[in-house]
This record gives sequence, structure tokens and C-alpha cells, in this order.
Amino acid sequence: MMPLPFDIECLDCGYRSNYHPTQPTCPMCGSAWREVRYDLPQIAADLPKKLARRPFDLWRYRELLPVQSPDPNLYLGEGGTPLIHAHNLGMMLGNNNIYIKDERQGPTTSFKDRQAAVTIAALKEAGIADLVVASTGNVAIAYSAYAARTGIKCWAFLTSLVPASKMREVAIYGTQVVKVTGSYDQTKKVASEFAQQHDFYQDSGARSIPCVESMKTIAFEIAEQLGQPDSTVVDEIPSFKAPDWYIQAVSGGMGPIGVIKGFQEMLEMGWTDKIPAVAIIQAEGCAPMVHAWKQDRDQALPVKNPQTLIETLATGDPGRSYTLLRQKMLAASGGAMESVTDEEAFRAIHLLAKMEGMSVEPAAAVAIAGLIKLIRNGQIKPDETVVINCTGHTMPVENNILGDNWARNLVFPTQNAPAQKQEEGLLAALSHVASDRFPRIAIVDDMPEVRTLVKRILQSQGAYTLFEASNGREAIEMIRRELPNLVILDLMMPEVDGFSVLDTLKSQPETAEIPVIVVTAKELTPAEKERLKGRIQSLMQKGDFMSDELLDEVRTLLN
Repeated sequence: MMPLPFDIECLDCGYRSNYHPTQPTCPMCGSAWREVRYDLPQIAADLPKKLARRPFDLWRYRELLPVQSPDPNLYLGEGGTPLIHAHNLGMMLGNNNIYIKDERQGPTTSFKDRQAAVTIAALKEAGIADLVVASTGNVAIAYSAYAARTGIKCWAFLTSLVPASKMREVAIYGTQVVKVTGSYDQTKKVASEFAQQHDFYQDSGARSIPCVESMKTIAFEIAEQLGQPDSTVVDEIPSFKAPDWYIQAVSGGMGPIGVIKGFQEMLEMGWTDKIPAVAIIQAEGCAPMVHAWKQDRDQALPVKNPQTLIETLATGDPGRSYTLLRQKMLAASGGAMESVTDEEAFRAIHLLAKMEGMSVEPAAAVAIAGLIKLIRNGQIKPDETVVINCTGHTMPVENNILGDNWARNLVFPTQNAPAQKQEEGLLAALSHVASDRFPRIAIVDDMPEVRTLVKRILQSQGAYTLFEASNGREAIEMIRRELPNLVILDLMMPEVDGFSVLDTLKSQPETAEIPVIVVTAKELTPAEKERLKGRIQSLMQKGDFMSDELLDEVRTLLN
């Protein structure tokens, strides 16, 4: 086999060598931390023209991956995932430039498909027959699928916290599942000992050349998708544009290490003009990187007993990954590391599903919750372009996300009942479903998209009967007729404005006591604030309020 057209550089001693999967450490100093170095000037000159003739998938960027001759027979559809403009989420957060990189669209519904595709291709090329992985679910599923396609034997060590449904999915590919009753860090240790005993190749995450290189393709795709409206168009040389922020929830940190490397290479090739600021989000119950970042430490202190229900993020000891990430982030455009609670993540699952139609895994929701926190504290500005890695799909939906009473039962009468009785039973059942009386809320705003946004926020976490009015005159008539329990009112409307609506409501006995929340884009003058004083329950700015703030206010007023 011809030598690969790149070198592997040791991050500790600088020694450069050829790459082979069976040589996981530097032959000079023994360090396991190495990176690929390509001939970027040559690639920059040749690759753009080739991209114009290639499909939009992971192997589009094959010259920047550690595989000499990718086997097309191994292809499962990896890469080329959509970049979705999150209009509703952006409207709620006051930022119209929020995008979601939808990695749910991979062959096994997570971004780990990239890792598995490139690693398995490299192993197949090197003639390796056995693979050992330690996983909290998604890695094992992805590797199992690609290993099955190549005939490589896969051994998956899974912590006992992994849902049984995911374990069954791993096993169905023919992978040997080893269930470890212990933490993820303990599981990794057992897997490593097993691999050493049998001289099997072991996936080493952030220390693995193909793993890190595979994650670069996320950066390439994002820049290409932002650089032109339709990045799937062939016969056109693409343009590239880096976002201002890239956000990802992390456990061991391999993903953003690779993504930053991808943006760094594009910058060096002159494809983009910057490396985005990177936001690393962790679960609060297992956030060693966040703690070290906020303490300005070069090394992270391990969390011995992770306290989070989000098992995929329960890596207590990130090791050198944190140090490497910190160095890369500070050397580029900076960024942030932040933690969110499990509750905030589960709330974000509901929010994204009901506002954008996207059902995501808890780890992806951690990134969404982190976005909300970073916008709320002002670190992300309203005009900045943000891309969030949606790492995977929430299949199956976990019980602690939905809780109890998430569905209504409708029981049909038995088949041997008389026809009339069957009809009466069905009508009665339907009547029972619809008979519950929920709090009634009137939404008044002349902008349809704002009314839709408020409806989505309310519907995301509460069962309410909602009424809408698009102007002040219509609002007065509707409120008199429906007598809602609460009014959410805009102030700036044509003809009859919100102040006049409020005057009318307070002047009539039947509507005077209905509580009112004012949501407005207007900066109120002292005189206008005085006019509202004592007559409304809350004042919120459009684009500034968060869904939980609005819902908390609504619940308080309706209880």
C-alpha cells in the first residue's frame, strides 16, 4: 500500500511519523496524543474544484481524512446532515441567526456515525479484524452497524446505566455486549484491559486519529452550508463561511476537538476568515471541564460520582481532552464552558420538539439549554450566528422526560355490544376527552408570528384553551365574549393600541379583574410605565423573555 499523503505529529515531542491504526502512540516518546498534518496548500488549490462534482456527504472531504482509498461498499449514508434554521427558537431568544446541525439524520441517528464510518474504514484498510469500544450507547450502536457491514468483530462494553433498548440495538448487529455494573470511567478501564489482553484494537476517543479527524467534517459541512443557500448543488465550486459560535454538549470532548481542528484547517487554507467561538456545555451533575474552566485551571479535576440522569454525558474524568480543548479555544476565538441541570435539559427537549418539530436526545438538549443560558447572560449577542450540534435522536423517549399522564385513554366499546350502545359509548368517550376545562388565555398581538410564538411556548408545557386577536378592537370584543382567565397583551397595535384595550377592560366590571401580562418590543417612557402601574401583573420585552419565565408567570396568575 502506498504511504498515506499526510504525517502524524506528536503533540508532546513534535516527532512526525506515518499513520497505522496498530501504532496508537508516538514511536519516539510513547505519547498517545498526536494530530494529522496535511499538505493544506496543495489541498486548498485542488479540492474546491473536486467538491463541485461530489455528493454532499462525509467522503466529500476524503483528502482531509486518514483513509487512503475509502471503500464505497461500506457507505451507509454518513454525513451531509441538514443545517436547520431555528426560526421559532430564534424569535423566542431574540436572535434570528440560530442554526441546528441535525445529526439525528445519520444512519444510526447520532453524530457518532461519523466517528464509526471513518474509524471502521481505516481499520478495514489496515486489515484489523477485532474492535473493542466502551460506550454509553450511541458509540456502540454506530460502531456495531459499520462493523457488521465490514465483517469486523465488535466487542462493546456498556455501563449498566445504558437503557436496555440501546443494549438490544447494539446486540442485534452481532456485537458482543459486555454489561458493566459501574461508572462509564470504570467501564472504559475494563474495556482497555480486555483489549490489551487479547491484542484487539481499542477505540480511544479523543486520542484516536480517525475519531478526531471524522469530527472535522461537521465543521466543513457547516461552513459550506452557511456559505451558500443550497450546499447540495453540484457542478458549483462552494464558498465557505464560519459561524460566530459553535455549541456542543460534551462528555469526553472529542467532538469539539475535531470541529475546532476543521475550522483551523479551513482558516489556514483561506476558505474562511475565522475560527468560531466554541461553547462547551456539560450536565451540572458531571461537569469537570466547566469547573476547571471557571477556575482558570489547565487541568480538570475528576468527578468520581457523576450525579446526572443523562448517562451519555457522565464522563467524570476527561483527562487531557480538557487541557487540549482549553488550549485550542483560547488560541482561537475564545468561547465558554457552561453547565445546565438535568431539569433544564429535559425542559429543552419539550421546548425544541414543540417549537421546531425536532425530538432530540437529552445530550443534545443540554446544548440547547446551554444556548439559552449563554444568550440570557449576554455572552452570545443578538446579531451573532450560532450553530448547535444536535448530537442525536431521543429514541426511545425516556420515562423521566415525559413523566406520567402524557397520553389520554380512549377505550372503544366491545365488539359484541348493540350498535346503538357502541355509538353511545364512542360519543361518550369522545365527550369525556373534550370535557376537561383548562385555563383560558387570550393572546393579543398584531404580528401573527408573535402570536404563534406565544402559543408554542404555552403549549410546550401547559394544556391551555387559547384565543387570539390581531388588533385592539377585535381583542375587546373577544375578551368580553370569552372572559378568559388571563390576557397576554401587546401595546403597539394600529387603531386601538394596548393601552386603550387595557383602559376598556379595567372600566368594565366583568373584565376588570382579569389579570394581564404585557409583552412589548417598545421601550416604555416613564409616563407609559406610570400608566401601567398597578393595572398589569407583569411586563416583558419581546425577544428577551424566556419560555420558562412566561410559563412561571402564567402558572402563578392562574393558580
